[in-house]
Amino acid sequence: MLSSHLVDARYEQSLLPLNDDSPPSTPSKSKFRISRAYVPHSQKRLFLFLCTFVTIATVFLLSVKAHRSLGSRARSSQSLPLNQTGLSLPEDQHSQWVVGPPTPSFRDNLRPEVQYITSWLSAGWNNDVMTHMNLIYLAMITDRVPIVSMFVPMHIGGDAPPILFGDIFDVPRFTRESGFPLLEWYEVKDTKSETWDDLGCWNTWEAVQYGEHFPRHSVVPEYLHLDISYTKAPEWIKLISNYEHDKGSSFWSLARLAFPEDREQNLGSIKPSPLHHAMLNPDEQLLCYDYLYYVGASVTSEYDYTYSPAWRYVGKYLHFTQNVQAIARQYVTQAFGLPQTARLPAYITIHIRHGDFKDWCWDAEKFEDCFAPLSVIARRVQEVKDELLDTKGIHIPMNRVIMTSDESDPKWWAEVEALGWVRMDHGAMRTEERYGKWYPVILDAAIQSAGAGFVGTDRSTFSILSRRRVLDWNEGAARMVKWGRKGADDH
Repeated sequence: MLSSHLVDARYEQSLLPLNDDSPPSTPSKSKFRISRAYVPHSQKRLFLFLCTFVTIATVFLLSVKAHRSLGSRARSSQSLPLNQTGLSLPEDQHSQWVVGPPTPSFRDNLRPEVQYITSWLSAGWNNDVMTHMNLIYLAMITDRVPIVSMFVPMHIGGDAPPILFGDIFDVPRFTRESGFPLLEWYEVKDTKSETWDDLGCWNTWEAVQYGEHFPRHSVVPEYLHLDISYTKAPEWIKLISNYEHDKGSSFWSLARLAFPEDREQNLGSIKPSPLHHAMLNPDEQLLCYDYLYYVGASVTSEYDYTYSPAWRYVGKYLHFTQNVQAIARQYVTQAFGLPQTARLPAYITIHIRHGDFKDWCWDAEKFEDCFAPLSVIARRVQEVKDELLDTKGIHIPMNRVIMTSDESDPKWWAEVEALGWVRMDHGAMRTEERYGKWYPVILDAAIQSAGAGFVGTDRSTFSILSRRRVLDWNEGAARMVKWGRKGADDH
């Protein structure tokens, strides 16, 4: 295990709040520690004095170095270009958790005394965010440094470039507030490298579902030039054994494979890597799993619940970057017709997902009965308004309600306008043209998360995370609209 005291001081930088009313961040004690060497009681006072002197001198020198590093990091963070044509890489600096700057082969940059963990992405952006949260929490309980990959375009069009995790989420703030280290793959391996590295990983996908007899596919290893040899994980990682309708595994069952006893007992079922045909056991220094979206502490989908450890210890500390917050603020003030210099008023956001949910309407007698009508959504908005007024004394008028939705019906949007709500229209605002294909979804998440209140769509993971952010970041009010049949949200 490694010491939280080694967390890079360059991460200590101030943040631009999206909302003047945003609550201050809550510091927490580090959970990442190293066992300290035992000093015999019989040591002489002279030895203790010398140790104290050396420690003070070292701290002073490190603080000077950290101050310089902080200024450099803050300057580079502020000058990061928005990702439009490719990965925007920070200036040439390296984390203390690697040997040095990124190398052609990742293994040359791993510190021999450090253990790491990584995994791949294979879904839409919001689900991939949850996957990374699960990875980081698994790193916490296995005492490893997580290495997160860039986000890859799955649901926004394959012509979009990948985007760095740190272009969206404030990694320095996460490290500072959670007390836990975090690496991105670009810090470990040179993004321009043509070297294909061999790596042994655990194949969890084949152990938790019965329809596909291969590891979960992801394009991330191809971006990173990794040639993966997979070992099938044992069936006991599955949360509900022999149940085909659930693909979940538990954090602690996966964690067992990070330690020698269970790792050694479950080796042997190896699939050769596709390029080099390497037959490798799961790597011991860089622990690797094919897919970590369907993971929970007690149930597969638990971000809805207050107890969710991946949210409590990871997601709660993953705030959006200053750049994303600043753009989101501009969009909100523009939508409300306010000057860009105006103080952002308290507002409520709505996220209504229809789109692909139309394929899940088999319980409705008539298709038009599947989704809640706007009158039902308005009732939920009123509940949020009433709660904010009762608990915080905040009055939010109807023209301070923002609707975000994938609905394309012009009549539906005309009804939204008739209610006095404001539409977040990325087409009219030319979001893709100005910032790239990633930003409509990223900005919707940031705008929703900064509101005083939120109304979301039940069972939408996008709504689930926005609800959690509003409740925990802003101490706001939130409701979820049920759907699937007529009267589903009656209460």
